[in-house]
Amino acid sequence: MKFSIANTTLIAITLLLSAGVSSAAENKASAPQTAASQASAPKAAASKPAKAKAAAPAKLVDINSAKKEELKTLPGIGDAEADKIIAGRPYGSKAWLISHKILPEDKYPAIKDLVIAKQGSKDAATNAAAVSKKK
Repeated sequence: MKFSIANTTLIAITLLLSAGVSSAAENKASAPQTAASQASAPKAAASKPAKAKAAAPAKLVDINSAKKEELKTLPGIGDAEADKIIAGRPYGSKAWLISHKILPEDKYPAIKDLVIAKQGSKDAATNAAAVSKKK
């Protein structure tokens, strides 16, 4: 028995349609389970917004431009540390707070995810000149 392209196409369409019907039947069978799980959903839904609010990212503090009051909002940063950060500007990166001995190593882990060191210019040569001028 020889199969033509039309016969092969017809068989393929039949198989696809039967797979779709089978899938729809499986979805209907699982619907009662979904309804049962929805009874406990209000509890889960009530806790999700609280988690979403807690996960909201905090505003990063730029160590190259932040005012003293902004720096003091960081954990472990008081007047003396804020003054040292301001006096040591500009920073090429936030890691310079450690490498240039602005902050002790034990205070850095608490703030490293809360600070950034934005550069004054998009031109790398200008930024390098500003940093080297400081030295």
